[in-house]
Amino acid sequence: MTKGRHQTPYYTVNGIIQRGLPVLFITCIMAILVGQILNSREESLISMPAILILIPSLIKIGGDTGSMLGARLSSAFHMGLGDNLRSNPVVRNSVIAASIVGFISSISVTILVFLASSFFGFKMPFLTLLQISLIAVIIELSVVYSATVAIAFASHRFGIDPDDTVIPFIASLGDLVGVAGILIALHLLNIL
Repeated sequence: MTKGRHQTPYYTVNGIIQRGLPVLFITCIMAILVGQILNSREESLISMPAILILIPSLIKIGGDTGSMLGARLSSAFHMGLGDNLRSNPVVRNSVIAASIVGFISSISVTILVFLASSFFGFKMPFLTLLQISLIAVIIELSVVYSATVAIAFASHRFGIDPDDTVIPFIASLGDLVGVAGILIALHLLNIL
């Protein structure tokens, strides 16, 4: 992270702003898309209160575990452990660990949403909620983890700190793909 003979610090105010603004601009657009997708399905989603309880927590699983995976990959790059994607145990083990956390979180969220919706009198069978959750999480984690690995390696390859790109992109992508995954699950199960 040096220029010529003189070493300049990588983390300057101008550098952080220059690297951060494009990422934040793209993530804002993604957030608007998520809002528009939810707005387009507002009437049908309001008729299913249990799904409304499920959406916020379920869409965060992909973004949060994807960000966790991105942070691990970024650390591996900083330590010089992550230059080869195919034979890299850091990538494989990190994806496996993040997937385990994602699926356990999905099942836990399903149980909590079922209990909360039952408490408030919203009837939806537990197995239906579990199916929706698992289908959505499979879609979400597949897309988000693939994007996490791709963005982390591309950032590293082009000399951009993955810490500056991966977490903001993946948090927003998790929301977008999570909402899409839930709507796809509802469609596949003929609920929506």
